[in-house]
Amino acid sequence: MKYGYTRTSTKDEQDDDFQRRALYDVGVQDSHIFSDQISGSKAANSRSGWSFLDERLRDGDELVIWRIDRIGRSMIDVISTVTALTEQGVALRSLTDGINPSTCEGRLMLNLMATFAEYERELIQERVQVGVNAARARGVRFGRPPADPEDTARKVRTVQRLIKYEHLSPQRAAALVGWSRATFYRHRKSLEDN
Repeated sequence: MKYGYTRTSTKDEQDDDFQRRALYDVGVQDSHIFSDQISGSKAANSRSGWSFLDERLRDGDELVIWRIDRIGRSMIDVISTVTALTEQGVALRSLTDGINPSTCEGRLMLNLMATFAEYERELIQERVQVGVNAARARGVRFGRPPADPEDTARKVRTVQRLIKYEHLSPQRAAALVGWSRATFYRHRKSLEDN
């Protein structure tokens, strides 16, 4: 089965007529074209049109898109989406940029894109680490703030009373103070050890 996908940006308020015409020209039926009007920065699997399409794609199907950037703006998202399609047995054809993973040129282009995606990931990690280091240098603390020992002891006693006198389950009693059962047991054990 041959499917098509179009995407236009929300900012542009444009329609996808030229994309649809290109898909019609290669034999995609109107009922097999799925569309989104959403920013390409949103991951493909978070878009409603893409999700409806993805539910229908099967091994042996072909997905035709006007251009590879219709899948997404982030190279990382594009590569992971194309990889998932390929692993699912779905052939992908991009009309204007000629990327077709079933050809050696298409695989070369995807491998180059994957290399750039890896580079993009490393740049993002580097920028995040620089930001974290700068924040730490300014005295910003990361992670959960330490629990107030008196408040923790009070909550443990409350949960124990609810279990003993109200006959609640540990899970239900812990939930009443905003904890999970495991958190209650962990704090109870740490109090017993001290």
